[in-house]
Amino acid sequence: MRISLNWLRELVPFNATAEQLAETLTLSGFEVESIEDLRALADGVVVGKVLDRQQHPNADRLSVCTVDVGQAEPLTIVCGAKNVATGQTVAVATVGTYLPAVDLKLKPTKLRGVPSAGMICSLSELGLEKESEGIHVFAEGESLAAGMDVRPLLGLDDVILDVTSTANRADALSMVGIAREVAALVGGAVILPPTTATLPDHLGSGVTVRVSESKACPAYVGTVIEGVTIGPSPDWLQRRLQSAGVRPISNVVDVTNWVMLEWGQPLHAFDRDQLQGVCGGSELAIGVRYGRAGETLKTLDGQERSLSPQALLITGNDRPIALAGVMGGEETEVDSSTTNLLLEAALFEPAAVRRSARSIGIRTEASTRYERGTNQVEFGLALQRAIDLILQLAGGQVVARDQADARPPLETFSRTLNLRLDRLHQILGPLQPPEGEKIDEASDLRDFVPAEAVEQILSSLGCQLRVTTAGTPEGGGREWEVIVPPYRYRDLEREIDLIEEVARLFGYNRFSSTLPPKSEFGCLPPDIALLRQIRELFRAEGLTELMHYSLCKPAGGRQVTLANPLYAEYSALRTELISGLVDAYQYNLEQGNGGLNGFEIGRVFWSEEDGLFEADKLGGILGGDVRRGRWTAGGKESPLTWYEAKGILEAVFDRLNLSVEYQADRADARLHPGRTASLWLRGNRLGTFGQLHPELCQARDLPAEIYVFELDLETIYKVAIDDAPPQPKFAPYATLPASSRDLAFFAPTKVTVAELERTMAKAGRPLLEQVELFDEYRGDRVPEGQRSLAFRLLYRSPDRTLTDEDVEPLHQKVRDAITEKFGATLRS
Repeated sequence: MRISLNWLRELVPFNATAEQLAETLTLSGFEVESIEDLRALADGVVVGKVLDRQQHPNADRLSVCTVDVGQAEPLTIVCGAKNVATGQTVAVATVGTYLPAVDLKLKPTKLRGVPSAGMICSLSELGLEKESEGIHVFAEGESLAAGMDVRPLLGLDDVILDVTSTANRADALSMVGIAREVAALVGGAVILPPTTATLPDHLGSGVTVRVSESKACPAYVGTVIEGVTIGPSPDWLQRRLQSAGVRPISNVVDVTNWVMLEWGQPLHAFDRDQLQGVCGGSELAIGVRYGRAGETLKTLDGQERSLSPQALLITGNDRPIALAGVMGGEETEVDSSTTNLLLEAALFEPAAVRRSARSIGIRTEASTRYERGTNQVEFGLALQRAIDLILQLAGGQVVARDQADARPPLETFSRTLNLRLDRLHQILGPLQPPEGEKIDEASDLRDFVPAEAVEQILSSLGCQLRVTTAGTPEGGGREWEVIVPPYRYRDLEREIDLIEEVARLFGYNRFSSTLPPKSEFGCLPPDIALLRQIRELFRAEGLTELMHYSLCKPAGGRQVTLANPLYAEYSALRTELISGLVDAYQYNLEQGNGGLNGFEIGRVFWSEEDGLFEADKLGGILGGDVRRGRWTAGGKESPLTWYEAKGILEAVFDRLNLSVEYQADRADARLHPGRTASLWLRGNRLGTFGQLHPELCQARDLPAEIYVFELDLETIYKVAIDDAPPQPKFAPYATLPASSRDLAFFAPTKVTVAELERTMAKAGRPLLEQVELFDEYRGDRVPEGQRSLAFRLLYRSPDRTLTDEDVEPLHQKVRDAITEKFGATLRS
């Protein structure tokens, strides 16, 4: 919120500079984002009187003016404005003045041969308007002395603080709320804006208020004012609104905005006659209800908005006329022809306004205040303040009023809390020692916040204190009953809130910094460390990490559905990761980005008869060209083969020291039945790896060579962490040559390569170092139900070079093992 220091000083007198106040507010929890010194916009600009105006001899659009600026001799100024005339009182920038709004420093110059010593300014050149048609002419005329500073006359003798308040401080979105805070920080008394005696609750018979949604709207007051004259606001009001970042419109509308800024209470003025015409009927009944399907409302910004059942509405004779707490309707807005008003003042529940504003996608200054919660006790003061200003600036008289008030008794908007001094000292700790002294952590003589300071701080915030336990003369054991003021009812709810207020106003920087008595080096839990390693390994293989919402479209089965979803497309929780990865691949392809190699770590959910379950999964999709350049392929893409995709996955398993077995699998209908494998780790099912089914690829216009996998992270955690895997052992590099042998044979297709490799490794001990499959063939000359496999076996001894006599007996043992166990037919 933009805070005018001049306006603030009218509410609470203080002598601090803008910089000092900004530092004080920031240290107390109200961050000052910027300080805007309006005085710099017109530093050196003075009042001038145009003594004479003559046409420029060499230019039709220029005037030569003689201007009195209070100096010994009048100045000659060449002016290009059409509205300059003799006898005017204007704003003059003298030579040497810098105008930040137009980035111009005035120097003596000549314009078409005529010397010019200054510039007659427009409001845009002084930073008060974006565009100006001509120079600014003061209405006061002869009452202004030539040479006086123009800044007080234009509201430029002010400094603006842009203050950000926390979400729990709804009172800080008003000048009165900030004034109360400043009074507590710097000392002083708040001077509340004056109001006349409150009008009766019910007056006349021009309006009837009937609120059907009393929970969403606890109070609503409608006041009819007749005989008003709509026109521009006085300069003082316009300048104050502009300094707060609000555009002046007319006297009545400006008053409602003024009161919103001053008290934090949004108001709205309807054109009473337009309202009667729109609603029809001889009687006017104002109501508050939620929207209905098919209803629309054209708001003040000119947008036709479709209303939902979550939109809270103000109605006239049951017809929507405004969005409650958000924005009024265009058909009933106040304009220059308005003579009769209906002034609305209401209290709306924050949750109702928040849902309503979100349902139509709009947020305003009014809704911002209602969403945080307005002051329910001083609601009437803000309304009366607005009525007084409207009668003062626009004339008229109050002829009717009605209200619906479902609020509990006003005394319920205060609460009594217990505060213990010992607890406060325990939470806040000791104070900083005097400069030059060291802290003795073991000493009981360190200073704490004194009881007198606690009482002074809370009293300055408007709290009433009563000592319930006196405690020791030093204050130990003292307790208070603290009555919270109504305007802090929403955020001072517990003892800890009072302690926070004491710390905030006493000064966070005045407390000692203490470390815990025992500290240990931090470390990552094993599962988090392993998860980071998995991410690094997949990135090293060229995969991009993907992230999807856990919410997806409902598809039945074991899905968990939401009872109150935001959108129908996101009304269920995902049961697996592959579907989202395929969608991402298709989207990436449609955007012209080519294939996608990615992985995702996420949670899946499902339901069983005995409850709901969730688990962490690791999924991936491979199908893009992994090479960086295509020089060797003639510029063409080279998609991954099944073995290359499997190799990427196996490279990660090797780095994790996981021995994974592959078995043929046909369970997932989305995957190719002949190119899909289930993965097993120490007898536990790890997941699935396979190629997408050709029908699925054709239906979604995807390339044929796309491979996916989904792994269970809990199984990896169990083996890599819980089962205490063997620690890596360092061994010297082999210095002696190995002896290799090839072994080819026919084996039944139901026998897996993993089973063959295990058997050969066991039979070839202790010299068999490596078994590698390098060829597979199915086709002509291969018996039905079998396949031809070729392995390369590597034998090595750590202490000697092997001879044929060393290798052949072991190699024959390997042959015998596979023929006996699997019925293989040897080919070599």
